Amino acid sequence: MPVPAERFDPPDFDVRRPGLVRPVRVDPAGKLGPTRGQVAGKGWRRTSRGYYLPARFSAGTPEQRIVEAAVALGPDDAVTGWAALRWLGADEFAGVDLDRELPVPLLVDDHRIDPPLGSFITAERRQRDDRRVIDGLAVTHPLRSVCFEMRFAPTLVAAVKIFDVAAQSDLVSKQEAETYVARLSGWTGVGRCREAIALGDENTWSRMETEMRLLWRELGLVNLVSNHPVFDAAGNHVGTPDLLDLDHGVVGEYDGSLHLEGKQRAKDIRREGAFRRLGLEYVTMVAADRRDPADFLRRTRDACRRASRDRTSRWTVTPPAWWIPTTTVEERRALTLEQQSRFLHRRAG
Repeated sequence: MPVPAERFDPPDFDVRRPGLVRPVRVDPAGKLGPTRGQVAGKGWRRTSRGYYLPARFSAGTPEQRIVEAAVALGPDDAVTGWAALRWLGADEFAGVDLDRELPVPLLVDDHRIDPPLGSFITAERRQRDDRRVIDGLAVTHPLRSVCFEMRFAPTLVAAVKIFDVAAQSDLVSKQEAETYVARLSGWTGVGRCREAIALGDENTWSRMETEMRLLWRELGLVNLVSNHPVFDAAGNHVGTPDLLDLDHGVVGEYDGSLHLEGKQRAKDIRREGAFRRLGLEYVTMVAADRRDPADFLRRTRDACRRASRDRTSRWTVTPPAWWIPTTTVEERRALTLEQQSRFLHRRAG
């Protein structure tokens, strides 16, 4: 007797990835998979050509969508782009854009294969060290993956956001990306990729911070640091602003909906006061500024003019000797596991 869909347990994808299941093929006996008669019913879900899962197993997570798309991969193929970066630990790559699911990009040798549902294929040439297997899944190297996404990003701003997110997860550094992209002469979108890397930042904690930084650059403010700790003259840590213009002494903060709540709002007000006591000017960007940034840019210019009147040096970004820096990919990779748990949780914002 075939196993009913409600009692069929598909194989786990990999013991290191609990909760993910591997699609199965049709089995005439109905033991290792559904029969052809069963897949015509409602109990089974077709994941791709020739592969099925019981309908109770949804593709509700990016990881499960990736696994289902990967069944089409040949021995030399790999998942790439956002999906590879997600698999490698960059959780901010959720595979959605404006509430629309993004297809899983697959790098294949033969572009004539039938792409699984929710995926697309690319048969671009590859380099010898592009592919690796992580937790049972073939993925492209982080540098290949992030450069793929940047090369095909719809705008330069989108491409910079992609780099910032990958660097925030410590998968790539600016130096590594610059060295890698130098090997891609003539590739589609390589110019945008190079420009995005140059504008990228290894310590941006959110996509909104990327937008704010790029808006400030439009004003000619280029000596900027993201999430860099600020200290007073005695070496006390005063705060870590989203953005700081080192030339003028202007702090930039992005306030999302979370910052409107009582406790967080009170914390933000105290934080602003602490920065102002050091002589730093303060500019806040809100969601409405994304639609029309004109007033935010005007507020920034005003803050720069006010800050230029205060030439005292009551603040510094040079840390005291006891401080453990975490503003670059190299510094974060050098942390011990205990240090990572202590210092890097702040990036969740």
